[in-house]
Amino acid sequence: MREISCAEITDAVDKLCMRACTMLPPETGMLIECALDTEESPVAKGVLQDLCENFVYAGLNELPICQDTGMAVLFADIGQEVHITGGLFEDAVNEGVRRGYKLLRKSVVADPLRRVNTGDNTPAVIHVRLVEGDGMHLTLAPKGFGSENMSAMKMFLPSADKSEIIDFIVDTASRAGSNPCPPMIMGVGIGGTIEQAALIAKRALIRPMDKRSSDEFYAEMEREALRRVNDLGIGPQGFGGRTTALAVNIEAKPTHIAGLPCVINMSCHATRHAECDL
Repeated sequence: MREISCAEITDAVDKLCMRACTMLPPETGMLIECALDTEESPVAKGVLQDLCENFVYAGLNELPICQDTGMAVLFADIGQEVHITGGLFEDAVNEGVRRGYKLLRKSVVADPLRRVNTGDNTPAVIHVRLVEGDGMHLTLAPKGFGSENMSAMKMFLPSADKSEIIDFIVDTASRAGSNPCPPMIMGVGIGGTIEQAALIAKRALIRPMDKRSSDEFYAEMEREALRRVNDLGIGPQGFGGRTTALAVNIEAKPTHIAGLPCVINMSCHATRHAECDL
């Protein structure tokens, strides 16, 4: 049994908030830079160059990559041999978000209909998973809503094949257009129940963007979906070009014989996250 204090958790989340909002994951930045070499449209190349300059400047000067610093989403893998001391885990996380967002935009309202801002970007959305060991792995993924609003779900018939899923991915990107600030990243969750499909779609967005699925069946789906989305010609920020998406990440789970849920969680080029171990 190992003890981890709430004070340690709060301090870690505090640091993750600023790091996630100001530093783009290296592999995501690399994909944008690589797109500069393959993009043919002069306008699109100019937009990609601006995006590169923006994320480099933000990282060097500890400034937000985007004005929408998002709703704080925390994934916590907690070892079964961990004992959390000094309070409640949820309270510790929210205190970390409160401190971490002091210099960042506060975008959370306390109630979805009455719309009063909480003033400190809390509460965070927290997903806890128990794992082996006596450690804790935290991933803070701020989620902006220009892209979140373009997300979609569909309950397919269990007879649906991969071509129908790919069609849904492409159609979702087409309907989204420039709204999710392309080049977009698409997290796709297939299977489970509807809430599990949504969760794994969100988790797909924290997978390194240069890594394909470990299952070659889904890796091929990812490549095909990405090719077809880029063939739409929406381009960076909707100005046309070959770079509509940087990645399509698919995650799958076992599901019921009578259903086939699919959720697409849309994200922008600034798909941010930061992680640490305690």
